[in-house]
Amino acid sequence: MLKKDTLYGLVVLAFWLATQAIYSSALAQNIPTLAEIMNGHQFVGHLPQDAYFNEEASRVYFKWKPNQHGKIELYGQKLKNGQPEGEPYIVEASEKEQLIPDEGAYNTTFKQKVFEAEGDLFLYDLISKQRFRLCQTPERENSPSFDASGTKIFYEKQDNLCLFNRQNGFWTQLTNLKKGYAAPVQAASESDKWLQSEEKKLIGIFKNAPESQPRQLPKAAKVFHLGDLSPYDFSPSPNAKFVAFNAYTALEDKATLVPSYVTESGFTENLNARANVGQYEALYESYLMDVEKDTVYRLSFSKLPNIQAEPAYYKDYQYNKPKKDRPIAPTRVLWSDDSQYALMDVRSQDNKDRWLVLLNTQNGTLECLNQQHDEAWIGGPGIDEWEEARGAMGFLSDNATFYFQSEESGYSHIYTYHIPTKTVRALTSGLFEVSELRLSRNKQNFLFSANKNHPGEYHFYQLSVSGGSMVQITQNEGLHQVVLSNDDKWLIDRYSFMTKPWELYVQENKAGAKAHQITNSTTENFKKYNWHLPEIVTFKAQDGANVYARLYRKNSVKSEKAVIFVHGAGYLQNVHKGWSHYFREYMFHNLLLEKGYTILDIDYRASEGYGRAWRTGIYRHMGGLDLSDHVDGAKFLVEKCGIDAKRIGIYGGSYGGFITLMAMFNHPDLFKAGAALRSVTDWAHYNHGYTSNILNTPVLDPKAFQRSSPIYFAEGLKGHLLICHGMIDTNVHFQDVVRLSQRLIELGKTNWEMAIYPLEDHGFVHGSSWHDEYRRILELFEKVL
Repeated sequence: MLKKDTLYGLVVLAFWLATQAIYSSALAQNIPTLAEIMNGHQFVGHLPQDAYFNEEASRVYFKWKPNQHGKIELYGQKLKNGQPEGEPYIVEASEKEQLIPDEGAYNTTFKQKVFEAEGDLFLYDLISKQRFRLCQTPERENSPSFDASGTKIFYEKQDNLCLFNRQNGFWTQLTNLKKGYAAPVQAASESDKWLQSEEKKLIGIFKNAPESQPRQLPKAAKVFHLGDLSPYDFSPSPNAKFVAFNAYTALEDKATLVPSYVTESGFTENLNARANVGQYEALYESYLMDVEKDTVYRLSFSKLPNIQAEPAYYKDYQYNKPKKDRPIAPTRVLWSDDSQYALMDVRSQDNKDRWLVLLNTQNGTLECLNQQHDEAWIGGPGIDEWEEARGAMGFLSDNATFYFQSEESGYSHIYTYHIPTKTVRALTSGLFEVSELRLSRNKQNFLFSANKNHPGEYHFYQLSVSGGSMVQITQNEGLHQVVLSNDDKWLIDRYSFMTKPWELYVQENKAGAKAHQITNSTTENFKKYNWHLPEIVTFKAQDGANVYARLYRKNSVKSEKAVIFVHGAGYLQNVHKGWSHYFREYMFHNLLLEKGYTILDIDYRASEGYGRAWRTGIYRHMGGLDLSDHVDGAKFLVEKCGIDAKRIGIYGGSYGGFITLMAMFNHPDLFKAGAALRSVTDWAHYNHGYTSNILNTPVLDPKAFQRSSPIYFAEGLKGHLLICHGMIDTNVHFQDVVRLSQRLIELGKTNWEMAIYPLEDHGFVHGSSWHDEYRRILELFEKVL
């Protein structure tokens, strides 16, 4: 017979085995395999995108792939009184041919629309619902718009602005811009003059001939030579009397090469890529043409306030540079409907100043109406979103007041400026941000997105141009991406929640209106799993700031190991209530959760949605506050979640890979394992536009680059490091990790490895690569943590 203790032991063992079997079964049911997750859209479903209304708001069009076979196609959905009628259908070729593009311009009554298609100009009449082809030429006509009367159509052709007069049928080239320089006029020599005089004396027919009369030709605009500059941003006044335009040339643009080793030709081929920071410089100029006088004026920016101001960081180097105007970058001129006012948004090329200036059309002078200065860099929603080559700006119906966005309060809000009285007024305020701002068609309301209720919850709002309370239009908790019908009566709501991917809804544009779902995109395989709803938590940073994060944990299960995920893109928000851009990582975190991990996903310093101070918190020191936010996150896991301080890992891609490297090199006793994907290792080798805003340039501010680049801190590595990178990455070049690997070799580091992906760019496209990369990440954490 078995002893009592032995029998008890067998019972306990049997119970434990049964529990493990149940747990393994639950694991199989609750979360898909890694291979399924890394299939991405093929597993989740191909979500609808690029939705828009037709002109009459009787149909919605969007790109979609509702089943997992075939390709992404253009779909249509019929509407009746704003509600879906029938099911979405694939748009056939015959219907596509008659579609009016979403892009184009309306006349002042919104009864006609002009647009470009097939390189030619077309007119659509919304009353008769007829479409007319205006021209058919071998050259491309583009960027059409109406004048104030609706009888003339402006368009661009071969780097010039032209006009089509619908009343008399004339096609006119308004500007006559040419690259190069005017040939010098050769004065007649004394010898030439003598010969001509003698010829008239000797030859009778010349002596008695009347002065020749020039042949009368249609008057063309005088040629204006731009030298090495190329024109762009043509902006005619609504009364057709003036044309403003900008011109530029790249003074330095040293492109880089990215070798591609696996090619169809069998030979190594070079891909052209962007220049590195500090290796791009451009010259911009602005001009105004008086059409009636046939005269072009070059605009001067030398009287802009503080145009010669030196940035504060110069003091760190005791520079003694001569005072001179900083280079500027102008945007497209904005005209009032009555052509009374012309407004320009001008930026300094170091992006520390923004000037909203008034252009005097009589003499070409500029008057600064509003200056915005940021010792870090100008930015924020509606400010650095250069829709139509400028921030969110426009004139109200009085033609004397314009609206714009500013971070003056610390958050991006809506302001108006009344030009005659020089009065500035804030229409929104609070600890939230306004984005995607536009003016309603009747110019009575502002329409925009804002995270007023919670930093991670965005809704669509309406606000009277005279001010007052914001009216919330969308209802469900989550993220809402709204597209309006041309009459502003209806809206398409691309909506998602943390556990629910994006779908399309349509509703009336008013508070409390019912939203009607159009699409169902997720696959049956995706739907059968019970996806975890992460908590949105806050913790205190070492400087007292509140840091938002997504926390994945099972309160019913004791967890002692944790992984911190670092989102990429720098200025991006991932701690929100919608479906994540990092949806593979979201599903991977579900897998880690089932394996007993706790996961923390942080909106660190420089993430979007938290105002100016948060946005610029990394100025001159990437790997400063953004890194310390992750260190404080690790402490939060230990102190509040019971995580073992010796069992914390970290991973992320792009900027997330950069932070991972900085964490592994600078806090080696805190982070035991890290996976750095497509990582920046040396900011002096990254692009100009993004990097120069934050770190200035390597020549002028070398300290900022040295303290921000992981390659300078590689000697600190103690934990286990995995590096993954695509070899044809034209954003963060493969060269970055090759240089870092040489540094690690020379330092004698042994606890690191690198996986390379010959056919992957910055964003992986092959499921096999995704799976291989995350298999390695999972194995790293399982082995070390």
